[in-house]
Amino acid sequence: MKTVVLYETAPDTTMEKMMEIFPAHQANEEIFVKAGKILGIGPFAIPGEGAMAIFTDRESAEEFVKGDPFVTTGLVSKVIIKEWHDELM
Repeated sequence: MKTVVLYETAPDTTMEKMMEIFPAHQANEEIFVKAGKILGIGPFAIPGEGAMAIFTDRESAEEFVKGDPFVTTGLVSKVIIKEWHDELM
């Protein structure tokens, strides 16, 4: 079942801090993209409002979050993982 991950940016996180960690985040992301586990990923339109990703399964979503430098460095204050019934697929 597809799984959605929602990130809330920590209140003290700046764009400068995000860009500092971004290359490590992108390297983690690329592993899951190449494996076909990420269906969509990215920040919300308004900076600071967090981000969202859609994974092919919960296990991949949990593994991604566990190794994501945005999470491990505290730039993300809250992670929500929800299984999703995609009615189009």
